[in-house]
Amino acid sequence: MAADPFDALRLTLMEEILPVGIAMVDRARRGGPRQVVEAFTATDDPLAQLRQEGDAAAKAVRESLDQVQPGLGNPVLKVEVRDVPSDFSTDLSGPPPAAASGADERLALQEALARISGRLENLERRLGA
Repeated sequence: MAADPFDALRLTLMEEILPVGIAMVDRARRGGPRQVVEAFTATDDPLAQLRQEGDAAAKAVRESLDQVQPGLGNPVLKVEVRDVPSDFSTDLSGPPPAAASGADERLALQEALARISGRLENLERRLGA
């Protein structure tokens, strides 16, 4: 769960209360108060039943909220980032080599293509292709 209490409250509202509320409103619209009361008298776990009924509509509401601001409707998942040791340098942030003569440019291009080819082979190995 989220460390921030307001974020935890928002997540609970979005995931637990919103589907139940939407299902109750839908039942009231379809059959009036009698059908809302029926949800609580007809099953052993009325909240689970209502949550299941309103889940599709709640999902659509959460996706609409995400279009307004990403993460507003659906929680942003926390991920663990770690370094993976590699047998080659992956630093592509440096500037390209300085301009040189035609032969030097050709040699630099061949070296760059060889590095790219090696990286692609390594990626294919890791992907199991």
